[in-house]
Amino acid sequence: MTSVRTVLGDVPPEHLGVCDAHDHLFFGSPRLPGQELRSVPAARAELAAFRAQGGGAVVQWTPYGLGRRAADLPPLSRETGVHIVAATGLHQDVHYDEATPAALRGQLAEVFVAELTEGIGTSGVRAGFVKVAGGFHGLDAHARRTMAAAAEAHHTTGAPIAVHLELGTGALDVLDLLCGKLGVPPHRVILGHLNRSPDVVAHRQAAESGCYLAFDGPSRAHHATDWRMPDAVRALAEAGFGDRLLLGGDTTTAAARSVDGGPGMPYLLRRVRPRLELTVGEELVARILTENAWRAFGVEWR
Repeated sequence: MTSVRTVLGDVPPEHLGVCDAHDHLFFGSPRLPGQELRSVPAARAELAAFRAQGGGAVVQWTPYGLGRRAADLPPLSRETGVHIVAATGLHQDVHYDEATPAALRGQLAEVFVAELTEGIGTSGVRAGFVKVAGGFHGLDAHARRTMAAAAEAHHTTGAPIAVHLELGTGALDVLDLLCGKLGVPPHRVILGHLNRSPDVVAHRQAAESGCYLAFDGPSRAHHATDWRMPDAVRALAEAGFGDRLLLGGDTTTAAARSVDGGPGMPYLLRRVRPRLELTVGEELVARILTENAWRAFGVEWR
């Protein structure tokens, strides 16, 4: 049976409702000092604001070692009525001190599998997917090790693999590695941040593989490419890839939260949804926010 592994347990995919396919409730990186997402009350308020706009589920792409606060996620989900899907995996090495990746070397796959099947730390909260990251137009040794471990975790559990593409680049290199060399089925791969590199040719080449393409980042106001996103989505839809598209907010700093004056999670439904509906129609946008996300994160868990 296909199910989505949420922080409250496995649920049928259709129970997610309207889904923010890439966001963050908690996140902390040395690259973003002073902007950490650590406040539980702020996370609760953000989820409530998203729920008020019709949101039903949030997929948190915060991986190992970056402040996931896994134990806080189940009560937040219960209190707000929003499903939450947590991540295992690793980000780029620049987001960690030297000791963290070194301590995990040689046991990455085991850690990912344990967090998917047993729980994150002592929280008992199981992750629902693996998050990894590429570099700018390339894959360094850290990315290749992490993706190899993610592929092993996928083959063991069936978990989807979500990929941070640095500034939206390197999609084809990622697919060559994950799907070509490492044997991950393309429909189990989610490529993130395609909005940051509005290259419609690269988008179409990636979509032809059968992977999911996530346009995620409208809460990051400095991304000047966001205004091109509707045209990029239309080009993919007209080419027959409407069923491979996902949308997310990617709130990574406190200043971006709606409760702190930024666009935050509600912006995805309050502003992005109607803007996109003008370009590709209400029916497709509804499917992107629901059925596409249900399929992307729905798994026959092993």
